[in-house]
Amino acid sequence: MRRLWPISRVRLSLLAIAVTVSPAGFCGAAEAGAPPAFLAHQALYELSLLKARGNASVNSVRGRILYNFSGSACEGYSSDFRQVSELDSGEGKNTLSDLRSTSWEDGEGKSYRFKIDTRMNDADPSSVDGIAERNGDHVTVKLKRPAAKTFTLDGATVFPTEQIHRIIEAARSGKSVLELSVYDGSDNGEKVYNTLTVIGQPIAGDRAVSAPDPSTSYDAMKSLTRWPVTVSYYDRDTKANSGEQTPVYAMSFELYENGVSRALVLDYNDFVIAGALGKFDVKDSKACK
Repeated sequence: MRRLWPISRVRLSLLAIAVTVSPAGFCGAAEAGAPPAFLAHQALYELSLLKARGNASVNSVRGRILYNFSGSACEGYSSDFRQVSELDSGEGKNTLSDLRSTSWEDGEGKSYRFKIDTRMNDADPSSVDGIAERNGDHVTVKLKRPAAKTFTLDGATVFPTEQIHRIIEAARSGKSVLELSVYDGSDNGEKVYNTLTVIGQPIAGDRAVSAPDPSTSYDAMKSLTRWPVTVSYYDRDTKANSGEQTPVYAMSFELYENGVSRALVLDYNDFVIAGALGKFDVKDSKACK
């Protein structure tokens, strides 16, 4: 976390991990062998310090992430996200961050609307507001905040829901590595991150869980396969001087084939935060017609 910014804006792209899309935004009846339908739900993650490394001056971390997801491949996916976290650096030095975001993404990953508000301690909040549209071989981003600006991204760049779709698709295909460029509107709205996803061996739904949580006790989840996944984020604007480039941070979690995640771990190099799924509520949803 170094400048404390990562806690204030934990990747929106992967904290939208509760969605999944069937191939090509499929809206009809389920195909044989297709992944389970997305699950509209609300998830609450409890944050705590797992460990600190080196000389990191971090004594404790506490906080919560509340995530709401709804929608379908036909009407698009909506998410509401809020993270409030407090970092104790010792000697009475605490940093409180509050991140709120809302977004909508087209079911085929062609359009993405987002609004993100971040506040640190008593400082004035900062806002990012914009829309990204896929047009042929490029993506056009139009920002309203923090300043009006229009720019283009490479057409291979994906949005958050599409990122999760690709990870699940790769996992189901038996792939262990996936590289993607991801845009989610975070930071100042102009950042694109290179990501490297490493996917572990599948975990059968009937395997015993050493640390159960609300997702593992929910009947509809007990028959689903999940995979251990680690996604590392790299600043594409930073070139490695020599050797291997160090990620800005990495996220690890177990990802169910319906898109729900559990056992969240956020690694910021100098310290690591655990995100335990404390509450999990399934919401009503409309199937594609």
